[in-house]
Amino acid sequence: MKWIDIRSDTVTVPGEEMRRVMASAEVGDDVYGDDPTVNRLEEMSADILKKEAALFVPSGTFGNQLSILTHTLRGDEVIIPASNHIIVHEAGASAVIAGVQMRTLDCDDGKPSAERIRSAIRSEDLHYPRTGLICLENAHSSGRILPMNYIREIYELASAQKVPLHLDGARIFNAAIAEGVSPAEIASCSDSVMFCLSKGLGAPIGSMLVGKREFIAKARKGRKIMGGAMRQAGIIAAAGVFALERMIDRLQIDHDNAKYLAEGLSKLPNIEVFFDRLDINMVFFRITGKASSKFIVETLHDKGIKINPPEAGEWRFVTNLNVTREDLDIVLEEFEGALTRTLAS
Repeated sequence: MKWIDIRSDTVTVPGEEMRRVMASAEVGDDVYGDDPTVNRLEEMSADILKKEAALFVPSGTFGNQLSILTHTLRGDEVIIPASNHIIVHEAGASAVIAGVQMRTLDCDDGKPSAERIRSAIRSEDLHYPRTGLICLENAHSSGRILPMNYIREIYELASAQKVPLHLDGARIFNAAIAEGVSPAEIASCSDSVMFCLSKGLGAPIGSMLVGKREFIAKARKGRKIMGGAMRQAGIIAAAGVFALERMIDRLQIDHDNAKYLAEGLSKLPNIEVFFDRLDINMVFFRITGKASSKFIVETLHDKGIKINPPEAGEWRFVTNLNVTREDLDIVLEEFEGALTRTLAS
């Protein structure tokens, strides 16, 4: 059975050409700095985002948490929107690894106003923690992007206050395509950026942390402490090189497919699609009638379609490189059938 998997873009698998590149990769000991494929991946990543240096890390969570560890001191406070991935889906790692506390700002779209952020920055007072970092996420996990004028405003504020800004750019290339700008333009409004190779770009493993040379040198030591220093990592870094060379521009296909899927879902009964959150490759919607999410998930699974159950009443379907337009037609047909049956029961 050929599975159609729209749970996330993390489920993508490497194609035959990427596998061949991995199998033939030139490798060395990366802890010694001797792996030429890792070195090439890091140089490419820094060049694409127009930063001084980059570091290959095992995952997006690893890269975000390594950045927090590198930027901050124990006991610092990190200002972050409460809806960001670092808060919601990284298992409280900042408290465990960096020993910092998170000052969360409630907002669903990841865009607290500049005034709210300014008000959250601590003044010098014996009773206050130091504000050590501001974190943003672009594209945001709500499916929205952060407009360039917004991130410029926040970065100017952070710089004026001498507080570094880290960007969780797991899907920065999706954000760049949606905004019609280069990834480097987005990255210019931050002191460090993490981006994932293993989501829309299709590599099986890995993320990149980029920033100034001094920052990356310090982060390299932190990566060792966190257990992320790898040996002959060129085998997996080769997939990242392939992804950066070949997979960025095709993300537009995923965006177009998401819009196609959203239009199809919106025509079904009792479906409310959130079109204002359709900036990238994610489709968010809710079912307005009384439906069994368990029945829908299990019914589609029996038909070879993998979806996640709703979270807080919201469903999310994610298009990716392993899902074709024809696959989406099948999803729409089978979803409509399951929906009709559960609404009628």
